[in-house]
Amino acid sequence: MGLARRSLPRSMGGPGSRGAGRTQQDPARTATGTRPGRRGAPGPASILRRERHQPDWSILVAVVALAAFGILMVYSSSAMRSYIQQDDSFAIAGPQILWAALGLAAMLVMMRVDYRFLRLVSVPAYVVGVVVLILVFVPSLNRVVGGSARWLAIGPLPAIHPAEIAKLTLIIYLAHWIASRGTRIRGVRSGTLPFLLITVPVIVLVFAEPDLGTTTVIAATAFTMFFVAGARLWQFGAMAILGLLGVIVVGLREYQIARIRTFIDPWQDPLGAGFHTIQGLLALGLGGVFGAGLGESKLAGGLYLPNAWNDFIFAIIGEEFGLVGAVTVVALFVVLAYAGIRTAMRAPDTFGAMLATGITAWLCIQAFINIGVVVALLPVTGITLPFISAGGSSLIISFAAVGILLSISRETVERRIQEPDVPADRGRGYRGTHLPGPRRRGRAAPPTESA
Repeated sequence: MGLARRSLPRSMGGPGSRGAGRTQQDPARTATGTRPGRRGAPGPASILRRERHQPDWSILVAVVALAAFGILMVYSSSAMRSYIQQDDSFAIAGPQILWAALGLAAMLVMMRVDYRFLRLVSVPAYVVGVVVLILVFVPSLNRVVGGSARWLAIGPLPAIHPAEIAKLTLIIYLAHWIASRGTRIRGVRSGTLPFLLITVPVIVLVFAEPDLGTTTVIAATAFTMFFVAGARLWQFGAMAILGLLGVIVVGLREYQIARIRTFIDPWQDPLGAGFHTIQGLLALGLGGVFGAGLGESKLAGGLYLPNAWNDFIFAIIGEEFGLVGAVTVVALFVVLAYAGIRTAMRAPDTFGAMLATGITAWLCIQAFINIGVVVALLPVTGITLPFISAGGSSLIISFAAVGILLSISRETVERRIQEPDVPADRGRGYRGTHLPGPRRRGRAAPPTESA
C-alpha cells in the first residue's frame, strides 16, 4: 500500500504540441525566481506555486480544546498537593499555562512557515536530536527522576525532555528520506537497512535512559511511516524478530519486569507495584457516568494517586467528569486522527504526506498508550497524555508539530484533481532542496487527448 506520488495538472495539448508534459502555469502564481520569456511564456525552471487556503480548523479546534481542558485538569488534580507542599495552589498549573502560551505561539509560527523548508534542516535537526539524547548520559547535565535519566538540565535553563525533541526530528528526517527514496524503499539494501540505520540509534538511546514507554511510541511511529510508505510485511516481520532478540540480549530492568507482572495481576501487590493501576481504576469507577464534578475528586492532588496531574490525569478526568468526560477526550483525539489522516491523503507531495502521517501517528499512538495504561489495558509506562498532562517539553513540541500539520493542511488538494505522479519532490521545486525523485520503471505515461 505504497503512498501514491501526486502530480500537478498536465497541459491538454496533443503529443506533438509544445505544451505536452509541461505543468500549467498561473501567471499570477509562479514560484520565486520564475522568469517569463519574451512572449509571456514561463521559463524552463518555472514551478507552479500551489494556492494556499485556510488550514484544517478541525485540527486547530481539537488541539486547543484538549490544551484548555488540560490546563483545567492540571489545576484540579494538583492544587491540593501544591498548596500543602509549597503553599501555592498554582505551583504546577501556573507553569503549565506559560508552556501552553509558548506552545500556541510555536504552533502559529510553524503554521505560517512553508513546511518544505523543513527538508533543508532535516539532517541537522536529526543530528541535534541524537546529540541531546547522548547528553542525557552526562552525569553533570542529566536529572534523574524515578530512577531514569530522562531530563537534560543545562545551567539556569529549564530542564527539557530530549526524547520529545527526538520524536519530532526523527519524523522530519524520515519524511525527507522516504520522499527521496521512492519505490526503492521496498528493497532490503535501499529500504530496510537505511531505515534501521536511521531509527535504531534514537530507539536505543531512549531505551537506555531507560524509558520503555517513549521507546514504544518512537518505534511505533517510525514503523507506521515505513508501512505507509510502501514497505512489505516481511520486512516488518524480520525487524520484529531482530527487535525481540535485541530486547532479550539487552534485557529489561527489574522494575520493568515488575510492571509486566503487575499488569497481569495488579492485586498481587496492591500497596506496591499495583498501587498506581488499582487507584486509577478506582478513580474511574468513582466517576460513574457524569462524574463527581470539577474539583470533587477523592484522589486528586496526588495524595492517593501519584502523578495525578501527569501520567494518570485521565483517571482524574474520569472521576470528575465521568464516562461523558472521558469519552469526550477520546473523541477529540479521534477527530485529530481523522483530520491528520485526511491531511496526509490530500497532501500535495510525498514529503508533506509522510510528515502528516508521522505527526498524527505519534500524537495518537501516545494518547492510546497513556489511556490504555490508566484503564489497565497496557503495563504502566511513564508517558504523558498529549496536550493534557503537565509538562513543558511535551506541550511545546506537540504544539509545534501540530503547527507543521496545519501548514500542510493549508495546501491540501482535492482527490479529483490529483494525478498518479508528482515531480515536486525532485529538482529545485522546493526553493533549494536538491533531492532525487523516485525512479518508477515500466510505467506507461498517462494518455493525452488529441488536439
